[in-house]
Amino acid sequence: MKKSRSLLFLIFAFIFAQIAWMGLLGLWIYWYVSNYLIFKQVGDQLSPQIVIDSPNVFIFVGGIILIVAIAVAMVLIFRNLTVHVKLTRLYDNFIANVTHELKSPLSSIQLYLETLRSKEVQHEKRNEFLELMMKDARRLNKLINSILEISRLEQKRIAHNYHVYDADLIIRQLIEDSVEQFRLPKTSVQFNNNSPCKCVIDRDAMQIVFDNLIDNAKKYSWQPVQISVNVLRTQKKLMIEFKDNGVGVEQKNLKKIFHKFQRINNNNIPNVKGTGLGLYWVREIIRLHGGKITAFSEGKNKGTCFKIELPIYKTSKRFYINSLLRRTAKKEKLLERSDGN
Repeated sequence: MKKSRSLLFLIFAFIFAQIAWMGLLGLWIYWYVSNYLIFKQVGDQLSPQIVIDSPNVFIFVGGIILIVAIAVAMVLIFRNLTVHVKLTRLYDNFIANVTHELKSPLSSIQLYLETLRSKEVQHEKRNEFLELMMKDARRLNKLINSILEISRLEQKRIAHNYHVYDADLIIRQLIEDSVEQFRLPKTSVQFNNNSPCKCVIDRDAMQIVFDNLIDNAKKYSWQPVQISVNVLRTQKKLMIEFKDNGVGVEQKNLKKIFHKFQRINNNNIPNVKGTGLGLYWVREIIRLHGGKITAFSEGKNKGTCFKIELPIYKTSKRFYINSLLRRTAKKEKLLERSDGN
């Protein structure tokens, strides 16, 4: 949908530029012809001084306006074409990364299966192979689900499952579940909470947020992962500060990391692979909750801090938050009716 609107914009800008250019050309032709006819009829009766000092102001101003319009239209066209070229390059990188991410576990599964078929494998080794294949299968499933979820987010075909939670309890539970999933020691996360308030959250979606943040902290760190999560509140906002001890992000790349397909090349950790969708997914989920996320880094090897802002229930963005709850209630009623039938 966005792509088609962008294409229509380029077409209209191009048509406008051509109309402005033809209008300018026609205006100048008219000016030349009309002056030529005047000079041919009464040129001998006019003095040279009058001819030189009496330009047609309307034609002059109109010509300048049309030139400016042409320049603006061409700049807009060039800018949009540049954006499209950049998106195409990022999309190609994304396809290459996804292909690699899909091919790697598939090759691993194929190798194990061929080994099991061609050789007599001891029972313990067989179980080990099966466990590794299951791990690769889960990796494939996670990758495919993430790509499908991104598509649903952009097409606004997401499942609404928003409910009111105590902020301190739900955030602690989400962090603990993510830590357990990535098999990190409980001592690797320091949790500080001072937020006696309620918030509206889609639990499954917010779990994806913390899963991605912890996964990034784990991948982009040479040393054992240490994460600090501080939960605070202001009058209208719930603030979550998620800080890791990884390699950090350069100042110029702090906004880019949330772009779709964007992966920042880091020579310090050359073996990190991915699709460039994780933090984009995080940003979109936070945005759908009525909040925003920003990143900060003090420099190389000084970690990255992600700051999440969410509205507090019945205090901030009441209309939007209530609309999320209404959509969830409507979806649950439809499910109840379908189950009843």
